[in-house]
Amino acid sequence: MRSFHDTLTLPNGVVLKNRLAIAPLTVCLSDPRGYVTPQEVDYYASRTGEVGMYITGCSYVQPNGRGWLGEEAIYDDSFIPGLSKMASAIKRNGTKAIMQIFHAGRMAEGDAIFGYDLVSAGDVAAPLKGYRTPRPLTDAEIAEVIANFRDAAVRAMKAGFDGIEIHGANNYLIHQFFSPHSNNRNDHWGGSLENRAAFPLAVVDAVLDAVREMGAKDFIVGYRLSPREQWTPGITLGDTLYLVDKLASLKLDYLHISQSHITSTAAEPEYCGKPILAHIDAAVRGRLPIISVGNIQTRSDVQQALEHSDIAAVGGSALIDPNWAAKLLNGHDKAIRTKLAPEDREILKISPLAFKILSSRAPERIL
Repeated sequence: MRSFHDTLTLPNGVVLKNRLAIAPLTVCLSDPRGYVTPQEVDYYASRTGEVGMYITGCSYVQPNGRGWLGEEAIYDDSFIPGLSKMASAIKRNGTKAIMQIFHAGRMAEGDAIFGYDLVSAGDVAAPLKGYRTPRPLTDAEIAEVIANFRDAAVRAMKAGFDGIEIHGANNYLIHQFFSPHSNNRNDHWGGSLENRAAFPLAVVDAVLDAVREMGAKDFIVGYRLSPREQWTPGITLGDTLYLVDKLASLKLDYLHISQSHITSTAAEPEYCGKPILAHIDAAVRGRLPIISVGNIQTRSDVQQALEHSDIAAVGGSALIDPNWAAKLLNGHDKAIRTKLAPEDREILKISPLAFKILSSRAPERIL
C-alpha cells in the first residue's frame, strides 16, 4: 500500500520527498505581455515547500499559443529572469519546480492572441459557444511548433526549473492533434490513430533530445493527458491506452492523468467495471510513475488516488487552502479549508479570472 509520506525515485534518479503534488492551475497573474509579476511569484511562494512536486500553470511556447490573458510566456529569452524568480520561489524545502509548457490551439480566446491566426490540427471549431473556426497548421508550421516546445524546455532549464511538463491534455493543441474531433487532416499528421499520435510523440522526442543535448540528466520531463473526450467523434480510452503504451516506452519521468474525478470510469463496454486510472496503470506496467488528479480534497481521496497511481496531485484544493499539504502531512485534516469564501480571494492571492474559472468549474466549492 502506497503512502503519501513515502519518497519516490523518478526514472532519471531524482528523488521526490513525498507523493503529493500541486497540479497546474492557470492563476492568471502574469502581465499582458506574458511576463511574470511579483504577485505571481508571491502566489507560488505561499503554496510551496510541503509537496514533493509543484507544477506551474501553463506557459505558452509561441505568441499565438496563449489561451487567455494572464498566462506566462516562455517563447523568448526575455522571459527567463521572471521565470527564474518563480522557480526560486517554488524550490523551497526540497519541493521540485516543474514548468508546464503548452500551445492552446483552437481553444485560445480572441483577446489572448490578438493579431495572430487561430490555429489547430484541422479546421474544426470547438463545439462550445463563442469559439471560432481555426486554420490548420501547415507542415512547416508544425515543425516550428515542435521546435518551440524544445526551445521552451531549454529556457525552463536556464530559468532554474527542475523539469517541465508537456501539456497534452484538456483540449489544447497537442490534444487536438490526437483527437479525431479536431484533427480532420488527411496527411501524415492525421487520419489513423498512429498518425494522430505522431505530433504528441514528436513533441516528446524533441524535448527529450534537448535534455540529452544539454546534459541535464536530472531534469524531469513529464507528460499530461486527458484519457477521454466529451465530443463525438472523440478520444476513446482505447486510443488513450495506445498512446500511453507509446509514451511509457520513452524516457519520460512521469505520466500525468487529468480527470474531473479520480474514480471516473469509461463509457466503452469493454472497459467497464473499474476506473480509467486502473486501466492506465495496467497499461503502464510500472514503466514510469503516474500522477493522478481529479477532485482530491481529503486524506481518503489521496489514499484512493494512490491505489492506481504513484503521486496524488491537487489543483483547486491548493488554490482554496495554501496550507493543504502541510495540514494533511501533519494530521491536521479538520483544519483543511475545502470551500472558498469570495471575500477571502485577495487574502489568498487569487486573481479575479482564476476565481471565475473555479466558480464555473467547481461551483460547489464556493461559499
